[in-house]
Amino acid sequence: MAADTDGGPGVRAEAGPGVPADAVPGARADGGTGAGAGAGADRGAAGAGARIGTGETGVAPGAVGGGPDGGLGAVLGAGGGPAGPRGVKRARRSRRGKLAVALVVLIAGGAVAAAALGLGRAQDDTAGAPALPPKTAEVDRRDLKDSKSTDGSLGFGISRTAISRIGGTLTGVAEAGDTVGRGKALYEVDDAPVTLMYGSTPAYRVLKSGLEGDDVRQLERNLAALGYSGFTVDREFTDLTADAVKEWQEDLGVEETGTVDLGRVVFVPGEVRVDSVEAEQGAALAPGGKVLAYTGTGKAVTVELEPADQDMAKEGTKVEVVLPDDTVAKGVVEEVTTVITPGGSGEDDEAETTVEVVIGLTDAKGRKAADSYALAAVDVEFTAGTRKKVLTVPVSALLALSEGGYGVEVVEGTATRYVPVETGLFADGRVEITADGITEGTKVGVPE
Repeated sequence: MAADTDGGPGVRAEAGPGVPADAVPGARADGGTGAGAGAGADRGAAGAGARIGTGETGVAPGAVGGGPDGGLGAVLGAGGGPAGPRGVKRARRSRRGKLAVALVVLIAGGAVAAAALGLGRAQDDTAGAPALPPKTAEVDRRDLKDSKSTDGSLGFGISRTAISRIGGTLTGVAEAGDTVGRGKALYEVDDAPVTLMYGSTPAYRVLKSGLEGDDVRQLERNLAALGYSGFTVDREFTDLTADAVKEWQEDLGVEETGTVDLGRVVFVPGEVRVDSVEAEQGAALAPGGKVLAYTGTGKAVTVELEPADQDMAKEGTKVEVVLPDDTVAKGVVEEVTTVITPGGSGEDDEAETTVEVVIGLTDAKGRKAADSYALAAVDVEFTAGTRKKVLTVPVSALLALSEGGYGVEVVEGTATRYVPVETGLFADGRVEITADGITEGTKVGVPE
């Protein structure tokens, strides 16, 4: 029943500070005696702490659990005086919904503040039920592997160019696809062979009696492997070494000088496969001229990485190669080369730096599967770090603490608490954690 509209007995809204005159539905702004909305505040805040008061005086009794400014502890006033109980009841029913909403909002705000302070999750006293996380997950123990997958090309590895160190006419050259091993001619200049030998030190000088060095040892090792003897394999080019060189030159059908001229031997790490021919037979060669390009003979994978990822691909690093038929082949990084491509003449044409990585296949199963492909696109997985049997949670379970660092919300029945944690390796959507009191099977909250 609405209040008397002509100023008679009924319900009026006390226009206290912070309380609008129309705050109570059905009340008359200028009405006479009755119950009003007890402001509960001397500075104008009719918040959740205010209660609906009743009685002849029109002043609300003190709020339960609330202070003079109306706090969360306030409750809805009950009862009605003789000055219009029916009007008061209608007002109470209308305001209860609005005040209940205000209480819920403030309680939710308290929960957020508690979380930021690491105090534990607040509870909704109006509903009598705990405000638990929307989802939970158990702490588990597992191996974590931080890996990165990138595209690679299956072939024969990096192609290199053989450059002539002597001038003359190209009288013979191996064909694309040919395999050339130790002691065989890679090409011929002026009808004399340029011989392939194994070694990591490139030829850079004439080799003759009286010299010492790693290149001398490299030459002697090859002569010994080809069956020549009578000398000691060491760093010294002696007369005995010269005698072995003469025997080798005789077998090649060239002048027996006992001296190896620069450009008559090409040192490479091992057997090669001719990838392409750069100069035709009969071409006039000048020192520095390109003759052919070659690769290794075994299947290998080539990957280009950004410089920032170079640490993942150090020589000797083990990797996994996924072939087109999903066969996983084991591999190892054999070579890492930084390649700088010069920029153009324009302002935006800057030089580009990439890291070229050659990966050899190390297991028989993988090599056999790779032999089915001449060239193919593959996936290469580099492993940056591995952690064995560590406690992990989903990354989404981590909470940023106000004091710094991370924590998790541990759920224990109907209660929760916030526990700081130390994080370790991140991988596969999970993170390694360590903390006092957290063990395998501990339940943690996962925010939506």
